[in-house]
Amino acid sequence: MSQSRQTELAAFLLRITLGVMYLAHGLLLKVFTFGLAGTAGFFQSVGLPAWLAYLTTAAETLGGLLLVLGVQTRVVALALIPTLLGAIIWVHAPNGWVFSAKGGGWEYPAFLIVASIVTALLGSGAYALTRPAHASN
Repeated sequence: MSQSRQTELAAFLLRITLGVMYLAHGLLLKVFTFGLAGTAGFFQSVGLPAWLAYLTTAAETLGGLLLVLGVQTRVVALALIPTLLGAIIWVHAPNGWVFSAKGGGWEYPAFLIVASIVTALLGSGAYALTRPAHASN
């Protein structure tokens, strides 16, 4: 297998994994586990407006779906970074580094920021719905 093909497959694997993670946080956690009202209540408890919970949930859910499908991967990956920065600043930073700490530390969202940047740099990879004209599967 050529290095180019390996890179395309690696980008695909990272894109799918990152998209599923965003879907899990937006749809499964915020909608089905805590509910939108519960998520809005949590946002308010940390000093954020309730409406931001709905925006964050929509961004993570739609962004995750777009990443899984491979639609505008570079833009979507970068556009989702503010949600992770917000999670670090308003929720996880006071809890320390390790995510297993009470309330969750900040290393997991920080890693996801790096994964989002790498995804933006690599692009969609193989099997994406939108790809540059010169890319091949």
